[in-house]
Amino acid sequence: MIAKIRGLSPGLRQYLLVTFNYWNFTLTDGALRMLVVLHFHQLGYSPLAIASLFLFYEIFGVVTNLVGGYLGARIGLNRTMNLGLGMQVVALLMLAVPSTWLSVPYVMAAQALSGIAKDLNKMSAKSAIKTLVPKGESGALYHWVAVLTGSKNALKGAGFFLGGLLLVLLGFQGAMAAMASVLLLVLLASLNWLGQDMGRAKSKPKFSQLFSKSHSINTLSAARLFLFGARDLWFVIALPVYLGTTFGWSHTAVGGFLALWVIGYGLVQGIAPRITGSDRRHGAVPDRGGALKWAALLTFVTLIVALGVQLQFLPQFTIVVGLMLFGAVFAVNSSLHSFLIVHYAGEDGVSMDVGFYYMANAMGRLVGTILSGLVFQLAGLAACLWVSTAFLALTTLISLKLPRESRDSLSQGEQS
Repeated sequence: MIAKIRGLSPGLRQYLLVTFNYWNFTLTDGALRMLVVLHFHQLGYSPLAIASLFLFYEIFGVVTNLVGGYLGARIGLNRTMNLGLGMQVVALLMLAVPSTWLSVPYVMAAQALSGIAKDLNKMSAKSAIKTLVPKGESGALYHWVAVLTGSKNALKGAGFFLGGLLLVLLGFQGAMAAMASVLLLVLLASLNWLGQDMGRAKSKPKFSQLFSKSHSINTLSAARLFLFGARDLWFVIALPVYLGTTFGWSHTAVGGFLALWVIGYGLVQGIAPRITGSDRRHGAVPDRGGALKWAALLTFVTLIVALGVQLQFLPQFTIVVGLMLFGAVFAVNSSLHSFLIVHYAGEDGVSMDVGFYYMANAMGRLVGTILSGLVFQLAGLAACLWVSTAFLALTTLISLKLPRESRDSLSQGEQS
């Protein structure tokens, strides 16, 4: 096995190591979220109090993606990835303390640290692919981005199951200590084998360059903000509460269903290049037309689900089947966007562009999470779906502004 790995090209070995790091981090991230929800529910915390524990996790994601991209360009993606792994170890150990220490502010601080770690790790992994895939091989780039993104979400769903299992077998503190130990071993391997100066810009970027000046990246980032805001608007708070209170589903049923949804969503992301007709060998990849078509289809699917819930047409069937359709089409949209940002990003200091884009992604999640609770409390699930539909309509309109040209043409046009 080791001999086979040594026989691989240096670029592929680095890709496998980056993916291995990302997979392990994602498992702990999904497990941590489920452990916090279940444990604090057992302690008698209200849903609103539990939701507040994740507030700093999302807020710090916005800042981290912006500043993290700058750091990656200056000090190298290997260092930002390892920094993310190390911070997650610290966050897990912070929670491996007696339950009497776990006040809301303390847990929010640990979650803030975990949120920073997660986005440093994700930004580093996504940016690293650009540096490892040979220039001009857009089809291969789309394929590897889809594999990394899809596997991440499938493993995040598996992490939900892992969190519940560890809680039963080891308890909350034991689960945190076990995950911190495993991640520490991953960090040591990464420090030893991950390539030095990967992704570091040849010219040191200035702090004033944090905000992208590229029209294509700004447009895609705006579309991404509304895309993820539309998902979290009904998925994060409104849907789990609705399934439990209206349909009487148990916590286990709700958690299991959402975990399976995330796994399925990740699997569809992984095969998105086949669905969109990408040709890996000849470099045929999606452009503005593909992004526009899939955004419009997702808007239509959400509109139908919103109408069905509004009219109470077989509501349980409508929501379950509608969520599955939404997840499949959303997964293709997400994978398409993940490819396009890496495709549009500059060769030098790629993490600056990727970090800015994922800052918009985090902002969309934050807005969607807040509106999910607010709109659901004021007007119910149907209203959440109608607002989600409006967000997706905006995503579609913004996608009209995406460029048709290749990255080379974009670079020439933006430099002139």
